[in-house]
Formats: sequence, C-alpha cells, structure tokens
Amino acid sequence: MKLLITGGCGFIGSNFILSMLKKYPDYKIINLDKLTYAANPANLKSLENNPNYKFIKGDICDKKLVNKIIKDTDAIVHFAAESHVDRSILKADEFIKTNVLGTQVLLDAAVRNRNKRFHHISTDEVFGALRETGKFSEKTPYNPHSPYSASKAAADHLVRAYYDTYNLPVTISNCSNNYGPYQFPEKLIPLFITNLIEGKKIPIYGKGLNIRDWIHVDDHNEAVDLILHKGKIGETYCIGGDVEMKNIEVVKLILKEFELGEEMIEFVTDRKGHDFRYAIDFTKIKNELGWIPKHNFKQGLKETIRWYKENEQWWRPLKKKIIKDITKKQ
Repeated sequence: MKLLITGGCGFIGSNFILSMLKKYPDYKIINLDKLTYAANPANLKSLENNPNYKFIKGDICDKKLVNKIIKDTDAIVHFAAESHVDRSILKADEFIKTNVLGTQVLLDAAVRNRNKRFHHISTDEVFGALRETGKFSEKTPYNPHSPYSASKAAADHLVRAYYDTYNLPVTISNCSNNYGPYQFPEKLIPLFITNLIEGKKIPIYGKGLNIRDWIHVDDHNEAVDLILHKGKIGETYCIGGDVEMKNIEVVKLILKEFELGEEMIEFVTDRKGHDFRYAIDFTKIKNELGWIPKHNFKQGLKETIRWYKENEQWWRPLKKKIIKDITKKQ
C-alpha cells in the first residue's frame, strides 16, 4: 500500500509514520508537510535512508502539488492542521485556511484521482464541552467553542459531504487529548515538563479544574491504523484514553516525578471560551474493531517525562517558537 500522510512532521503524524513503517515495512509512505512552527523533520530522522519513505515540503492548499502526489497513492491519512486553541483565538485566519480550505483541496484531489481512500483525523473539541457527567460519542451534536474547533468541525462536515455527494470512501476519527514523545512544547504536558527542566514555574489556566481525557499517541495511532484497514466506510469513530483528569491533577503528578512542590505552580488568566470537560465514549470502536487503549496514564507520563529529559536537543530550539503571554495578546 502507498499512503499519503499529511502533516507527517507533526507530533501525531510523525509517530504514526514511525509506527506504520515498523508494522508494515513494505508500505510506501509520502509525507506532505508545510513545516510550520510545530513541525519538525528531525522527528523522522531515523527514516532518512529508508527507500519506502519520502518527504515533500508543501502546502495542502496547493492544488497542483496535491493532485500530483495523490495520483499515485492508494490512501490519504489527513493529520495536517493548525491545532492550538490559544493561537486560533489570536489569529483565526490561518486555521480556516489550513483546516477548512486545505481539507477541501485534498478531498477534491481524492475524488479527481479515482476516489482514493480518505481518513480524516479530527478532535473531540468539535463537540463543545461537557459538564460533570456524560461523554462524547459519534452521536453527539457538534457545538464548537473556539476558532480551532469550529474549523475542525467544518472539515468534518466537508468529509461527510464528499462521502454523500461523490461516494468518496471516507472515515473520520475524533480523538481526545494526546501525549507522548515529539509533542510541540507549547502543549500542556510537554510545556509543564520542559518548564520544570528549565527551573521555571508551571502556568495553569484559572484554578486548574478543567478536565481532559488523555490518550497516549501510540494508542491513538493504533486506532487509526485499524480504522484505515478495517473501518466501515462513511463512519466516524471516537477514540479516547479513558483517563479523565483535572489539569491540576496532571500538574501534581508531574511535580511528584520531579520531586517538587506546589510552589512551582503559577495560576494565570483563564483562556477565552475555555471548555470545562472533555470525555470520550469509545464503545463503537471497541465493539466493531476490538480496540482499547493499552497505556497506563501514570506509567506513560513517566516515560514521556523521561523522553523530554533525554531529548533536550530536540525541544529546546522549539521553545523559542512559543508565543509568550499569549492570553494577554488575545
């Protein structure tokens, strides 16, 4: 099989490529990535001499380039996206361009080139926010609260529209918060870890009571692999880690690993439109495809902390790209 992976130099995409070529060494993978601030080709340095891997620097909004690449592929796994909520509040236009128009360009090219298999990576944030009870599922109505989640919701609707209108063989997955190696250090867990390594305090929004469902990136990608190969065409699958934790609880676990106290916590102005709680019901993918998350969160967090401690040369240059005092700029 020959796959086009968009955004393959990003956090989840690069981990997906590494896992796929390890599991399917005969597969051929083309990685199309614009190399924005959050992308890092170094994530895939181990593949630079692999004849089955090819990197192309380019924009998914480039119709000519996208059509040329898709022509010789069997399937597209679409990871490429602007994904940081804070940046979307500060500057929404890039999110609309990449997440909506870029997805439309890919879908058009997939249709024009003999209806290629298309899997779209989305987020649980399209569903909005939960209160204290209940979970998101494939039947949850869309109710996005940020420019980022609204742009991903629009992309999801486009993918479904191309299935209905053009009979394009699509699937969609909506996943909860990922963690693991190679995650850009402005995201919550790597930001906390790298700040502590640098001797800096951990900034936490509000009182840290917002709740997220955490999943290890390898568990997420195993689910995507299953959906790509065995998922029912036209269907959506929700992927969750079954690990609901308040942000303050995550902070305390990280502090414990560093043998530091709560004096290292700095409470900052809350994000605009900050969703209270996310949680995923993954019953459908469990029953249909036999998938369940394998990683224990506490152990996975320990391994992630160890990875950032051992790979300072990877994340230190990236810290310079973080927008400081972003909530003040908003």
